[in-house]
Amino acid sequence: MQKISLAIHGGAGTILKEDMTAEMEQAYLLGLEAALEGGYSVLESGGSATDAVKAAVVILEDNILFNAGRGAVFTKDGTHEMDAAIMEGKYLSAGAVAGVKNIKNPIVLAVAVMSKSDHVLLSGKGANDFAQQQGFTLEPDAYFFSAFRHNQWLQMKDGDAYALDHSSAEMKEKKFGTVGAVACDSNGNIAAATSTGGMTNKNYGRIGDTPLIGIGTYANNKTCAISCTGHGEPFIKAVAAYDVSCLMEYKELDLNEAMNEVVNNKLPKIEGEGGMIGVDAMGNLALQFNSAGMYRGAKSSDGTSFVCIYKN
Repeated sequence: MQKISLAIHGGAGTILKEDMTAEMEQAYLLGLEAALEGGYSVLESGGSATDAVKAAVVILEDNILFNAGRGAVFTKDGTHEMDAAIMEGKYLSAGAVAGVKNIKNPIVLAVAVMSKSDHVLLSGKGANDFAQQQGFTLEPDAYFFSAFRHNQWLQMKDGDAYALDHSSAEMKEKKFGTVGAVACDSNGNIAAATSTGGMTNKNYGRIGDTPLIGIGTYANNKTCAISCTGHGEPFIKAVAAYDVSCLMEYKELDLNEAMNEVVNNKLPKIEGEGGMIGVDAMGNLALQFNSAGMYRGAKSSDGTSFVCIYKN
């Protein structure tokens, strides 16, 4: 019988128990649990892997704790620029958006690019124009305002430094703020989705790995579906998600072995910190990271069910 499985992440980085209040820890765990249950319920009712990852990511985008959608960080000019991508493994269909503004759920817009356009990646004003053409309602800037995010930005806005989501003024701690999901449905089809608000104080319309197919997001029924979270630039250089697929296809590594090679061997050599979640068409899951922590969770019809934050 086909195993159904879902894994989610809400960002990786220097996430330490001693830096977290009990209330904040509980809030993050509840947020992860809600996304996991929301996505898995789609699979349980016979829904597609694509619909399941979209559902999970929408819940994370709507949660102000995570750097995506409503919780997106501030850019250099005090606005929000969001990226998202989705890919399904049966036909290699994909859709992505980069640098969009005032979109409540960038992942839903990425789905629209995949299903209602002849393109894969739309950016900036063009992506927003497409959203309005498709009937998306734009949210006011106030919807994306968080005092916590705003204070991060105020500490940095007069300099050229940028922060990877949750960073102190001394850059002591780093959390790579991205959310994502991977799933395998009852037909053995797999999908991946990823969404992010990028970096605090980012400039020049910077785009990271999230919306780049084969880098932050990838799915192919022959191998795996992958969603990444980390310092985007090294992940781009490593073509991280597709490299996992290649190791499975050409070297015949299994999912866990291939992800381990990329996350723990290849990425650290180019200062690539972060992690990824993956699933194959048999419903096997893997969640790996080389940072101190990663907000994550997994659920499968084999009885697996957990949400975690820290290394252990």
